[in-house]
Amino acid sequence: MGQPPVIVGIDAGTSMIKAVAFDPDGRQVAVASRPNSYETLPNGGALQDLPRTWNDAAAVLRDLVTEVAGQGRQVAAIGVTGQGDGTWLIDGAGEPVGKGWLWLDSRTAHQVERLRGDRTGATVYSITGCGITVCQQGMHLLWMTRHEPETLARAATAFHCKDWLYFRLTGVRATDMSEGTASFGDFRRRAYAPAVLEALGIAELARLLPPMLDGTRESHPLGAEAARAIGLPAGTPVVLGNMDVVCTGLGGGLYDASRPVGCTVLGSTGMHMKIAHHADDIRLNEGQAGYVMPFPVPGTWAQMHSNMAATLNIDWIVDRAVEAAGWAGASRTRREMLAEVDARVAAAEPGRVLYHPYIHEAGERGPFVDAHARAQFLGLSTRAGLADLARAVYEGLSFAARDCYAAMGAMPDEVRIAGGAARSATLRRILAAVLGTPVRTSSREEAGAAGVAMMAAVQQGHYPDMAACCAAWVDPLLGEPEAPDPALAERYAALFPLYLRGSRQMRELWRDLDGVHRDD
Repeated sequence: MGQPPVIVGIDAGTSMIKAVAFDPDGRQVAVASRPNSYETLPNGGALQDLPRTWNDAAAVLRDLVTEVAGQGRQVAAIGVTGQGDGTWLIDGAGEPVGKGWLWLDSRTAHQVERLRGDRTGATVYSITGCGITVCQQGMHLLWMTRHEPETLARAATAFHCKDWLYFRLTGVRATDMSEGTASFGDFRRRAYAPAVLEALGIAELARLLPPMLDGTRESHPLGAEAARAIGLPAGTPVVLGNMDVVCTGLGGGLYDASRPVGCTVLGSTGMHMKIAHHADDIRLNEGQAGYVMPFPVPGTWAQMHSNMAATLNIDWIVDRAVEAAGWAGASRTRREMLAEVDARVAAAEPGRVLYHPYIHEAGERGPFVDAHARAQFLGLSTRAGLADLARAVYEGLSFAARDCYAAMGAMPDEVRIAGGAARSATLRRILAAVLGTPVRTSSREEAGAAGVAMMAAVQQGHYPDMAACCAAWVDPLLGEPEAPDPALAERYAALFPLYLRGSRQMRELWRDLDGVHRDD
């Protein structure tokens, strides 16, 4: 009896393109990857070449298909996800119009600041559920109307990264509901909202918006040219997934049909998500921050806030420790020092110093938006040592997570955590105590690819619904719940209001400090 067929999930991220094969029970059986590439411009632009991205994706898929075939397996379906936001334009013949704008592109920063300051920002947020940011397609298109109108005149369709790959695989021009509603849609109706384009002053660009698909219900056949490029039979079903962060939440354990759970992904950036089972349960905020996106389960949405920097803060403190060791004539690798820092943090006194983890030069975006926000230690004294500062960094990441969850309403019954930092038992203990709720670690390594493969598995009828798919693909990979330490939770509950006050009262100073640095 031959090996069971596999479902392939491809995740075209900012730094890597990965294709992962899973058996019908969700076990990972093969993976292929290669680095992604993009260029930055002096004016803040961040661009990616469309043909190269397709060629790289095709090569990764070809490598994976070869490995799968060597195992005696066939590919039953392909799911496609990728980096969210951005703007990738093609013309009527399907050829690229210039290079793709990435979510990292910051050319629209001044435009965004102006729109967030008038009624436009509030109007768009009330409809889309997503605060206006520099990464969104709406901001990119508005910028182009003023600075590159000739580019828009040549364009016939506005894609995102994964939409471009889906087009090359199937020939179908489409996007998904998470991308479609984030920039131009009504999240409640899961459909485009003309009022959003009108508020932005780009109503005439509705012609660029492709239809929105539900990847759990629809697929399209792999085209002949793409089939030759990756070594699969033409007609293989291809599913367009939600954007990568939604698929990562799905693969990492965000969905539980029986109770409210959250999912925190602690990578370079931090993403904090919870499920809403009714549109009326979604909590929007006065700061117009965060995102609401349709989830690949009927009648559910993912509400999320994202910190600009998560493990980047840990990288910073570890690098300072390596630097200090070098001053003393000792040679330590970052890996060695990370283990040392983690052990020192575990032994340090809780809450001796407060830290705001806004280390990224782009500031903060969750649960408030402020490009001027900067990291800071509060409460330093001669009693504070390096271990205390390192522990404050761990605690600051956890306070930032609580800040995000508080902006979305009640705390989930438990929070599933993924990402590189989730491997630290010390950080998990601190996070559980700060959140005041149990945490569980997902051992799923490629959650984004798994999430889109789960969508394909449901679409292809391997499971009757997403709850059944989660029971097979997600639940077995969740560790035991780690309950908050009561004494530690009490300590952090007293410190959290001070963390908030310190953050919110610094806004004017951050702006003035940025002005001084600009003058320099």
